[in-house]
Amino acid sequence: MSAVAIQQMADRVAQLLEERLAVSGRDLAAKLRRGGRLLPRRVREGAELLAVSAERAQNPKLLGQIDMGAVAEAYDACVRHLTAIDPASRRKETIAGMVGFVGYGILFLIVAVIAVLVWRGFL
Repeated sequence: MSAVAIQQMADRVAQLLEERLAVSGRDLAAKLRRGGRLLPRRVREGAELLAVSAERAQNPKLLGQIDMGAVAEAYDACVRHLTAIDPASRRKETIAGMVGFVGYGILFLIVAVIAVLVWRGFL
């Protein structure tokens, strides 16, 4: 595997992070710093390995130290996870969670107001 192939793998994972999770950044390492918490540990570690390997691949002497099998496995794990994410359903779940949270707060407020009115003798 060459330096170009490793860089292409890193670019593909970075592109998927931007498309599927809306994480911005100039390269894979920057995107992982911003949105790494959105990924499971195994996928995040694989993406970090891919980012480090892409940086090392720029130096011909360090290219020989890269474990190509581990890089390929990390790439496969990242791509498999990121392609399974549906941005539209993720957005819907986020909105539904916010609506539920606000609804629960309003319900709690109404119950508290009624409790205060009963306690004060107005109801």
